[in-house]
Amino acid sequence: MSTAAVRVATVDDAAEIARIQLTTWQTAYADVLGEKVVETLDIDELTQRWSAAVEHPGTDLLLATEGEFVVGFCIAGPAPESEVAAADGSLPSDAGTVGLIATLLVEPRWGRRGHGGRLLAAAASALSARGAERGVTWVVQSDSASLAFFRGAGWHPDATVRTLDTGETTVRELRLTGGLDLKLTDN
Repeated sequence: MSTAAVRVATVDDAAEIARIQLTTWQTAYADVLGEKVVETLDIDELTQRWSAAVEHPGTDLLLATEGEFVVGFCIAGPAPESEVAAADGSLPSDAGTVGLIATLLVEPRWGRRGHGGRLLAAAASALSARGAERGVTWVVQSDSASLAFFRGAGWHPDATVRTLDTGETTVRELRLTGGLDLKLTDN
């Protein structure tokens, strides 16, 4: 069996991260985002964006690997005020100590092998090291697999929702929040 691990991404990984995003969105999110939105994604543009993300200060871009393969990724950092504010714009008292899991994707063919849990635990640890005391993330309301994953880690909806317009459809997302003291267990 191949060894599974999490490591920090480098600029050299940007093309593989872009490939994973494109593959995952085509497989799992085309119906949610709209076929045209996914069809217009450009791998070169995505690669450039991920290259910039790797070098962005204050964030951690982590990769899940299985053997020699990169199978998923997660980007995390301090949560901007806009990500933690209530619907009325007010900020919670702990706004300065909240981390954001901006993206966590595992390529579907590598799913159900613990990669998402390893990524979330590593990102939570990195956020804690940066001074965060809790985390938030946004999940598409109809994405039952992702909602179940985060709930399994002890993260739950906090009653804040947002609606995104993709140009083809609208997407309703739930904000989830949870602790950063995550421990992996063997089941």
